Amino acid sequence: MIEVKQSRLGDGGEFNRGVFATVDIAKGQLIHQAPVVPYPNEDHEHIEKTILEDYVFEYGANHTAILLGYGSLINHSYEPNATYDINFENHTFDFYAYKDIKAGEEILINYNGEEDNMDPLWFLDDYEERMREMQDKEEQDNEPAQESEKN
Repeated sequence: MIEVKQSRLGDGGEFNRGVFATVDIAKGQLIHQAPVVPYPNEDHEHIEKTILEDYVFEYGANHTAILLGYGSLINHSYEPNATYDINFENHTFDFYAYKDIKAGEEILINYNGEEDNMDPLWFLDDYEERMREMQDKEEQDNEPAQESEKN
């Protein structure tokens, strides 16, 4: 029903993947149940120091969850063709077709949780700052190598 392929969304880099329909999916049909690894919100300070921070979802009032399976690879759109429900009993995020999806289309959800929520995404607030920090770190890491090459 679904497969992972390179997505055209975002920067288009080789690791920019998405989830795509391999068959037509009818509105309301279950697409995927993604198991979760929940953890208390107070432990999030450890996760936010890693790349996993970009792959977590709120999981009730006091927890955050890392999605397993295809769940963390489903990309965002303000015009989603899919939605999700949190299934606390099964500890899964259940993804459903929000509208009919044709084979070959990328599965897209609104990361804000509600299909029509147009709020800016939380992780874009500091995106440029994080990119600058990564670039500065790369430059610092390369400085000793450049100095030794001169000698």
